[in-house]
Amino acid sequence: MDNKVYICLANGDIFEGKRFGAGGEVLGELVFTTGMGGYIETLTDPSYFGQIVMQTFPLIGNYGFIEEDMESEKSAVSAYIVREYCQAPSNFRCEYTLENYLKDNHIVGVWDVDTREITKIIREYGVMNAVITDNPNKVNMDELKAYRVTDAVQSVSCTKPYMRASDEHKYNVVLIDYGTKKNIVRELNKRGCNVAVVPYKTKAEDILSLNPDGIMLSNGPGDPEENNEAIHELKKLIGKKPIFAICLGHQLLALAMGGRTTKLKYGHRGVNQPVKNLETGRTFISSQNHGYAVVNDSVEEIGGKISYINANDNTCEGVDYPDKAAFSVQFHPEACSGPHDTRFIFDKFIDMMGGKY
Repeated sequence: MDNKVYICLANGDIFEGKRFGAGGEVLGELVFTTGMGGYIETLTDPSYFGQIVMQTFPLIGNYGFIEEDMESEKSAVSAYIVREYCQAPSNFRCEYTLENYLKDNHIVGVWDVDTREITKIIREYGVMNAVITDNPNKVNMDELKAYRVTDAVQSVSCTKPYMRASDEHKYNVVLIDYGTKKNIVRELNKRGCNVAVVPYKTKAEDILSLNPDGIMLSNGPGDPEENNEAIHELKKLIGKKPIFAICLGHQLLALAMGGRTTKLKYGHRGVNQPVKNLETGRTFISSQNHGYAVVNDSVEEIGGKISYINANDNTCEGVDYPDKAAFSVQFHPEACSGPHDTRFIFDKFIDMMGGKY
C-alpha cells in the first residue's frame, strides 16, 4: 500500500513524507516544539488545539505510549509530524506504540520529512498554516491561507465541575479550566490543596460562593483576546482572592487588568526556554507552549510589575500585581516531564493563601 503523503505550506512549499497513524486530510496551524522527550505530554496538551505539531528532535516514540503520563484525557492536536518514529519502543512502562495512539485517536501522522528545513522556514516566515494531503494539486490555497484557530478554549475546557482532593488538606483552590494540564492539579494536591476544577465560563459569583483560599487560572489554547466572556468574569474576581495564573491564564489576567497581548512570530514551544528573574538576575530553564504574549509596555500601565522576561527575545514571562494579591507566569512551572526548575512558584501561591503577600 502506498503511504506517501504531502505537507503543503501556505507559502507554497511542499514536502513529501510517509503517513502513519490515522488516514485522511487535515488543515491546521503548523508549529514546532523542541523537546527531546515528553512527546506524550505534548500530544495531550490542550494548548495545541487546532495546530499541526512538529517535533524538532529527530527520533520520537522510543519509549512508546504511557497513559499515566497524559496531561488530558484526549489529544487536541490536528496532526503530528516527526523526522523518524520508533516502531519498536523499549521501555518498562510502555503500554503500546505511538502509532497505536495516533490511530486510536484519529490523529494524522507524517514521518520521514525534513523537519529541520520546515523549522527553518517557520523561523524565517513565522507560524503558518499547512495541509496534509495525498494530492497537493487539489489544495485550495485560498482556504489554506484563510484558516484560523477558533473556539479553542470552549473546545477543550471541561463541561462540568469536578473535584480532586489532597491527602493532606490545608487549602481550597478553584482552578478555572481554559485547557488545563493534569500536572497543575497534581502540584496543587502535593501542597495540600483540594482543587475544584470549573469550566472556563463559570460565573465569578459561583466561584466566590465556594469561598476558596485561592483561585488558579490554567493554561489553554488560542488567541486570548477571543475570550471575552472569561475576561469579563475575571474582572469580578481580581482583588477578591489570591490569584495565580499560568500561560493563557497569565494572558487573560493581563487583559482583565486592562493590558494588551500580541501574537509572536513563531511562539515559544519546548522544554528549553530560558526565563530571567528580573529581581535576582537568575535565569531558569522552563517548559513553554504559547503563540501569544503580554505586551511589555502595557504591564506598567495596568499597575503590574514584570517579574520574568524571556532571555532570548525579552518578551514578558511573568507579572506581579502586588496591590491585587495576584501574579502570573507565561511558562509552565508544573512541567512534566520537565524541567523542574520553577516548581517553587507554586510555593509562592501557597504562601499567598497563607497570608504572606
